Amino acid sequence: MPSNKSVSDAPITQFVNCRILRDHRLQRDDLWVRDGRILDPEKLFFDEQGYADKRVDCEGSIIAPGFIDTQINGGYGIDFSQASDDVSSGVSFVAKKILEHGVTSFCPTLVTSPPAVYHKVLPQVKVHNGGKHGAGVLGFHLEGPFISAEKKGAHPEKFLRTFRLGGLQDLMEAYGSLDDVAMVTLAPELASSQSVVRELSQRGVTVSLGHSVANLSQAEEAVQHGASFITHLFNAMLPFHHRDPGIVGLLTSDQVPAGRTVYYGMIADGIHTNPAALRIAHRAHPAGLVLVTDAITAMGLPPGRHTLGQQVIEIQGLHAYVAGTKTLCGSIATMDMCIRHFKQASGCSVEEALEAASLHPAQLLGINNKKGNLDYGSDADLVLLDDGLIVKATYISGEEVWRKGP
Repeated sequence: MPSNKSVSDAPITQFVNCRILRDHRLQRDDLWVRDGRILDPEKLFFDEQGYADKRVDCEGSIIAPGFIDTQINGGYGIDFSQASDDVSSGVSFVAKKILEHGVTSFCPTLVTSPPAVYHKVLPQVKVHNGGKHGAGVLGFHLEGPFISAEKKGAHPEKFLRTFRLGGLQDLMEAYGSLDDVAMVTLAPELASSQSVVRELSQRGVTVSLGHSVANLSQAEEAVQHGASFITHLFNAMLPFHHRDPGIVGLLTSDQVPAGRTVYYGMIADGIHTNPAALRIAHRAHPAGLVLVTDAITAMGLPPGRHTLGQQVIEIQGLHAYVAGTKTLCGSIATMDMCIRHFKQASGCSVEEALEAASLHPAQLLGINNKKGNLDYGSDADLVLLDDGLIVKATYISGEEVWRKGP
């Protein structure tokens, strides 16, 4: 215990024999944790004459900030877009399972659904911290229904909506409430969408552009009104064209307001995006790349037929299709798989691959004051990995919540 009881009685854990991802590089150093947060050892030694109560030998592991998945539709047989009287138990089940993939926080994602589904599902899940019970919930990601019919992807067309009432009223009619909503994906070419972008941004909801046929100037206008993310870049949008690059052009646009970053989601599962396209995006705008799984109910399940929202889907190998078609409908990849594939396909550094799953999503959601990094004072959400980026253990608030068996 620290001798200076006025600071804290809480036990101190010291992680030794590790390489910590801090300031964009892996550094050989110890990591100190108390009260669920990362501690500055200098303050501990000099101000408190404190010492560690518990030491964890990391055996040469990398320690990265816990991974954050901002787009996950379900997994392990659970579909977040299925209305039931006990949605929270499904979310909790997935939250527990994704710990083994290093995910410590996530945004349960709902695909386009009828209003009755939003009205039933949204009130049942509140933003909450993670722990032994599972990864923390940062708020919902509502992908649709205000998207383009032309680029609906696996979203059911009959439930798509426009802003016919002029904006906020449409959101409330569809969703019922914006409580516990972290992000909304919409198509910025829809009439009245710009006022919606502004309204959502002012309420602290991240606005993402996707499932859209927007041209570049429509996308730039949305960013000027507060949009800050692109949902699964290249997928469900106009392909890059040199005379009008569309939403993809935001990666190198000179119309993004000073001091703002446009982030973009990338499904690095080896299926949704050709490695050459992934490399183009990463080299054009490395600081904005956010790895997302876009995982569906079939993640962790065997091949065959499953549900996604209102659709039937079919798993063939690593591909998930809308049944009877060749339309991709999300992935069955896990976050650690995406990180490994991204590193291998892009040739990026270990640090960049890990930050794309931690720092960047935290910056996108505006929570990088406490998540997505290992700075002093940040939440001690940690992933221990070997050099092949295989997850060895996961910690939330400094407490071990999952460890790989021997």
